[in-house]
Amino acid sequence: MDHGDLENPSARVDYESKSLNRPEYIAAIVHLYRGELHRATVWRLRLDNTTNWSILTTAGLLTFAFDGRDHSHWILLTGVLLLTSFLSIEARRFRFFDVWRYRVRRIEENFYGPILRRDPISPDEDWGARVAEDLLHPMFKMTYRAALRARFVRNYWVLYMVLLGAWMLKVLHEPTVAQDFEGLKHNLQGDSVVPWQAPVAIFVLVIIVMIVTVLFFPRAPLNEESWWSETPEPKREIGDLDV
Repeated sequence: MDHGDLENPSARVDYESKSLNRPEYIAAIVHLYRGELHRATVWRLRLDNTTNWSILTTAGLLTFAFDGRDHSHWILLTGVLLLTSFLSIEARRFRFFDVWRYRVRRIEENFYGPILRRDPISPDEDWGARVAEDLLHPMFKMTYRAALRARFVRNYWVLYMVLLGAWMLKVLHEPTVAQDFEGLKHNLQGDSVVPWQAPVAIFVLVIIVMIVTVLFFPRAPLNEESWWSETPEPKREIGDLDV
C-alpha cells in the first residue's frame, strides 16, 4: 500500500464490510487463546515468585532471630511489615492475573467446550462481545481488597501466624526466661528506648487487621480448584460470580 492509499480512507482495507469465513475465525480465536493463556501463565508465575519471597524471608528472619540471645524480637515484627509489603504486591498481581484468566475461561467455555462436545453452539451467545469489550476497554474483575483477602487466606495467614508465634516465643524466653510480668516487660523492652507497650500494641493491631481482612473484606471469585469436584454440578460462569 502506497502513501496515497494511506491518505485515502476509502482505499484502506475495511474488515467490517468483508465476510469472515470459518477458517479465518477459528484461526483468530486460536491465536487469541494462545496469547491470553500465555499472559495468564506469566502472571501466575509472578504470583508464585512473590509467595516464594515471603517464605524465604520468613525462614531467614526466624533463623536470624533465634541464632543468638542478643538479637532483638523487633526483627520478627519487622518481618510482619515485610510480609505485608509482599502481600500488597501479590494482591496487585492477582488482579492482573484474573483479567487474563477471565478471557481464557470465556474462550474455553464458549469456543473449545462446544467444539469438543460436537455441538458448536456457545452457551453464552454474547461471550464474543464481552471479550471484545474487555479487549477494547480492559478493567479489573475484582477489587483490590478482594484480591488482598484472597491471597491472605490462600497463603499469607500461615506466614503471619508463624512470625507472630515466634515473636511470642522470643519474648517469653529471650534474653531471659520470663518468670513473671516484670521479666516479660524486661524482655519486651530490652536495651531499647521504645516502651515495652509498643511491641504489644503492634502485635494486637496485626491480629485485629488479620481478623478484619478475613471477616469484612469482600470475597474474590471462585478459583479453578473450587470448580473441580467428583460429581457433576450445574454450569457456572466465572465472569458472573460476585466479588
